[in-house]
Amino acid sequence: MVTDKKQSASETIVEAPQTSPLDRLLHVMECLRNPETGCPWDKKQTFHTIAPYTIEEAYEVADAIEEGDMDTLKEELGDLLFQIVFYAQMGREGGHFDFQSIAIAIADKMTHRHPHVFEDMSHDTIEECVDTWEEHKSAERHAKSRRAGGTSGIFDGVPSAMPALLRSEKLQKRAARVGFDWPQVSQVLDKIEEEIGELRAEIEGKGTAKRQEDEIGDLFFALVNLARHLRIDSESALRRTNTKFKHRFQQIENWLTETGRCPMEASLEEMEALWLRAKEEERG
Repeated sequence: MVTDKKQSASETIVEAPQTSPLDRLLHVMECLRNPETGCPWDKKQTFHTIAPYTIEEAYEVADAIEEGDMDTLKEELGDLLFQIVFYAQMGREGGHFDFQSIAIAIADKMTHRHPHVFEDMSHDTIEECVDTWEEHKSAERHAKSRRAGGTSGIFDGVPSAMPALLRSEKLQKRAARVGFDWPQVSQVLDKIEEEIGELRAEIEGKGTAKRQEDEIGDLFFALVNLARHLRIDSESALRRTNTKFKHRFQQIENWLTETGRCPMEASLEEMEALWLRAKEEERG
């Protein structure tokens, strides 16, 4: 038996004026957070507890794009939009902001950062657009720092919680904008070889785990630097390799299953041969 309170909440959702799909979604979120009739889980959430879900949803969007699955992508984009609506509702409850103010703020920001579209300025190349974008971002960071009564640095605004590869690239780009960068790709390759040599020395010299970790980190950082110089997104490159590895090994599992075995029952040499077979078929 549905209680009168729950039934009233359900009727509110159904009977709410739905002037647009977005208005309906905002209303659904409001109902979920209703102190009396809302969902116990949704009512309990905070900005901090929701943040991990937002990151997870963003990765699921990326996975759908990687797989080229448009139906799944539509669903995952909806899940990501719901995260924004969730934050907007909590911000509204706290008197900080709401969905409208979020939308206004980003629209104003995009207009300001695209003077070649919304003002009397023209750009002929993508590089010019990126330069204008970075100049506006830098000015915004300086202004924000002044309002806070502090000093600004080139790394302000680079989140420490970003995935390591993405953050490495972001830090390198910021440093490069003030001239701290290798001018030639060959120099980056030399640096990579240098880092490999230092890592090898730590391994062969039985260096501490901390020293080996430091050298591996330096090597990763140098590889990200190389990808940046080649205009390759390191995160996307590694994601593609992860997907490639997964598909090839699954093919090995399938072939072994056809013989009534699993990978644990096959030798390394046999699996290596099947790996090369999967690689050749993939290229074909």
